[in-house]
Amino acid sequence: MSHPSWIMQGREVLQLEMAAIDAVQQALNTEFGRAIDTILAMEGRLVVVGMGKSGHIGRKIAASFASTGTPSFFVHAAEALHGDLGMITRHDVLLALSHSGETNEVCALLPTIARLGVPIIAMTGNRESTLATFSSVTLHIPVTTEACPMNLAPTASTTATLALGDALVVVTLQHRGFQPDDFARVHPAGTLGKKLLRIHEVMHPKSALPLVTEASRLKEAILVMSRHRLGITGITRNGELIGCITDGDLRRILELGDLDLTATITRFAHGKPQCIDQNRLASEAVFIMEERKITALFVTGEDEQVVGIVHLHDLLREGIA
Repeated sequence: MSHPSWIMQGREVLQLEMAAIDAVQQALNTEFGRAIDTILAMEGRLVVVGMGKSGHIGRKIAASFASTGTPSFFVHAAEALHGDLGMITRHDVLLALSHSGETNEVCALLPTIARLGVPIIAMTGNRESTLATFSSVTLHIPVTTEACPMNLAPTASTTATLALGDALVVVTLQHRGFQPDDFARVHPAGTLGKKLLRIHEVMHPKSALPLVTEASRLKEAILVMSRHRLGITGITRNGELIGCITDGDLRRILELGDLDLTATITRFAHGKPQCIDQNRLASEAVFIMEERKITALFVTGEDEQVVGIVHLHDLLREGIA
């Protein structure tokens, strides 16, 4: 059974962690800019190294860099001492995490890294530490009080380190000019990547368009609709889309008893159908379909000519709708 004091204790923990982030914000100086310059100038990869809780934070920082346009990976400091050091080349940059700055496994790597001529960026709470001494850039994390009541378990310090890592990631991606299309490229299977798909990536191409001319008969339009299984047939005049008829229209025709299969399609068609540009986001197509209560959109190219069609089923299959 919960106790009222637990809520208060939880709030105290969060206050301590917020204070830790605020301390890092206040301590941010020109070293941060030098760190960004170092990362942007590197020819290889950003190698993040750490141990224990700092290692877990390092893995997340490396993953965030890699997913936003900066080649990066994490190396466990102990594994590096037993062969993984060979993963680091002279073209790389090392981002080393140790709050004390004296973690044995991390510090044991530094002389070899220095001999390679690899720039070292330190994230540490001790500017006088061994790690800081070996580093060309030191990002200070001035957190002395952990949220742990014994002031032992890394809590506030790891939160602050993670936040500072996010700051490095975001400022770097901004200077790289990282765009939504770039994000989609490196997140092809994720929910975020799906939201960034463009219409031309999910549409049926022009060769698969369900089209008839304005002189066509209703019977022909129904056959085209049935063959393409998209619930719609477009009507053209001299190659230009001027109208359409849907399966919903056919149901209404049947209900009215006006089914004349030999009549020209223009007798039953309604105005120019809703279209969407091929470079718009697929998620925008979902919004339009929901707003208009329709299931398909014709797709236009740069010259506003029809180049394809996208159906709600296509968007559902891609996990967008």
